Amino acid sequence: MGRTRTKKKAASKATDPPILHTCSQNGPSVSALLEKAQSLIVQCDYDLALRFIRRILEQEPSNAEAKEMLGVSLLETGEIDQAREAFLSLLPPNPDAPTPPPPSVHLYLAQLNDGDPRLALQHFQAAVDILSVQLKGKERATDESSKNDEAEVRSTIVRAFVGQVEIWMDPSYDLCFEPDADKTCERLIAQALQVDPNNPEALQTLASVRMSQQRPDDAKECLERAWATWKDLDLDDPRLPPIPTRLALVRLFLELSLYTPALLVLQGVMSSDDQEVEAWYLEGWCFFLMSEQAREMGGTIDDLTWQELAKDARDCLETCKTLHTNQQHPDTPLLEHVTELISKLDALGVTPSPMDAPDNEGDDGWEDADDSSDSDGDVEMQ
Repeated sequence: MGRTRTKKKAASKATDPPILHTCSQNGPSVSALLEKAQSLIVQCDYDLALRFIRRILEQEPSNAEAKEMLGVSLLETGEIDQAREAFLSLLPPNPDAPTPPPPSVHLYLAQLNDGDPRLALQHFQAAVDILSVQLKGKERATDESSKNDEAEVRSTIVRAFVGQVEIWMDPSYDLCFEPDADKTCERLIAQALQVDPNNPEALQTLASVRMSQQRPDDAKECLERAWATWKDLDLDDPRLPPIPTRLALVRLFLELSLYTPALLVLQGVMSSDDQEVEAWYLEGWCFFLMSEQAREMGGTIDDLTWQELAKDARDCLETCKTLHTNQQHPDTPLLEHVTELISKLDALGVTPSPMDAPDNEGDDGWEDADDSSDSDGDVEMQ
């Protein structure tokens, strides 16, 4: 009888919820799991991050931070519908939604609702409204940390305004054909610049609007203002715009035939990441345009003949094509344009440099970028 009672007692303990709760307390805390999940997201290990996030939600199903991480990780792993559901769970009328909801959730949903531009606009504006309230609180703070937070909030507000402008200007939507489209874009950019007067992304967006209005001189002035805010910063300065913003600036420079500043911006991008497919494409496209201009004028540009510029274009485009293939880059139209440009250069008799040619042949002043790559850049990128 004694042995039977012992067995029953053991079985009872094995299924008793308080005992399980005690065991969970001995495991990692929710804060530790959140920290680990966040570090995995930073490392782009989204599959493993999802395992930690789901452990958190098993313990705290309403944890807002974990839900947002869940949405981010699902989005990055291609589970778009599940990601949308995760983000929507953080908004009313969900009873567990925090008040106010994280503004980043609205920003994610704005991107996920690109098929419904008006809904995307609503999410962008909701993010602006929440962030504007946060900004008022941070403006009163005086410590350095709060000042940095304030700068980040201002930058995020600007991105939300810019996102709205991009929707209004997108020709794939009917919004750009509405009578008040121009006025709306002007108003949104003015609001963005009121939040952050020297924000390069806002100034670049204003330049795009000016170009669409056939005002190239005004567009050039905006781009010069945008570039002046950061062109003298070191490459590791946190105030430097992200690479996509700098590449967008290069595209605008090329549209205005401003080749020298375009190449200078690209030099900085290449120094940070010499595996950036779009940078190689834009550099090749820039040299191609310079070559055409020199050929039409019958002269040189920066003491380079059209043949030398065309050779540089061919080498950049060949590198771009190789990286595009190796990285399985998703931008198919970019590759199609690269192939088209290479065909035109072929027709002109411009061939790529031999594979065993030294890097310093025809680098024409780009030694700094090459030297930084030769030292340890390639190893780190691998």
